[in-house]
Amino acid sequence: MVSFSQEMLDMFEVEPCKNAYEMGYLIGQRFSNLINSRLATDLILQNQLLPFARSPESQSLITALSEANRKKYPRYWDELTGMADGSGVPILSLILLNFRKEILPFLPKKEKTLHNDTPDDCSTVLVVSDSMAIAAHNEDANVALVGHTYLIKARLSNGLSFTAYTYAGELPSCAFGFNSNALAFTLNSVPPAEEEIIAGGIGRNFVSRDLLEATSMDDALLRIHSAEVSIGHSYNLIDTRTRKLLNVETASRKRISVHTVVGTPFFHANMYLHLQVQQVKDDNSISRQTRAAELPKQSEVDFLSLLGDTSNKQYPIYMTGPTLYTLCTTVIDLDKQTVSIFQGNPKNGQVSHVFQM
Repeated sequence: MVSFSQEMLDMFEVEPCKNAYEMGYLIGQRFSNLINSRLATDLILQNQLLPFARSPESQSLITALSEANRKKYPRYWDELTGMADGSGVPILSLILLNFRKEILPFLPKKEKTLHNDTPDDCSTVLVVSDSMAIAAHNEDANVALVGHTYLIKARLSNGLSFTAYTYAGELPSCAFGFNSNALAFTLNSVPPAEEEIIAGGIGRNFVSRDLLEATSMDDALLRIHSAEVSIGHSYNLIDTRTRKLLNVETASRKRISVHTVVGTPFFHANMYLHLQVQQVKDDNSISRQTRAAELPKQSEVDFLSLLGDTSNKQYPIYMTGPTLYTLCTTVIDLDKQTVSIFQGNPKNGQVSHVFQM
């Protein structure tokens, strides 16, 4: 077990701005130290992505990703540009962070054997029954992210507001968030096989940023389906108004599968469960999926115990290093319309934030 210091999450409240660039600039300015610290300590960025970006063969891929996402999401691109300027870091560094998953599969073969990327192994358990409706989620990432996350609470000029758990230097939110339309989401990485990935498509960070502004469950599904993504993802969509939970798995070429959670608790690690896609075998994910099937899932206490399980020393559900780390756990209660964030093992009940949706 590796010990890391986790300080209280910092939250920045952004009032309506004159444009997206200003919003990004204010976020970048506010978290300049954290963003610069992450850039300096992220070994995948320093040892793999930046050297690749300096090579001639990278230019067509980075240009294609940039142009496709800037065209589809001009406001979010302006937000990213503002964040770079506000934090005083090169825009290229933030492009590489935000398109990490879309770039790493295209590193030269000799580089791909060296990079130590992980599938951002998040675990989620969902249930909708007569007695409760809950989404509980471990936000897992490379240890480089420990101490490099924050909360953005933004109010937009159109009246919508959202709260997003955010990785330093990335668009809100590649993790989880909720908005004033009573919609929330959490995310699980999935590993499509190399032949399933398309170069230069839409990035997952831009899709999840778009979800923060969804007006309804149908609108959220449309935003996901309209994006011609490079690589796959799994979205857990939550609507407290309709008491509805969906797991949505996606892949390139606009492939999508929607599973409605009803009755039986649904656990998702980091393998495709219902979309038929060739995928990379992930022993960590398979182990967590197997362990979750063995544990009781009858109450919120059970869910927190499941997400805090460390019985498998090689592949625990709750991770404490040396490579992967559970940054926090969130519980979204659809009936109470609350979002709670736990820091430390959720079995111990250490709630750091509670939000009313």
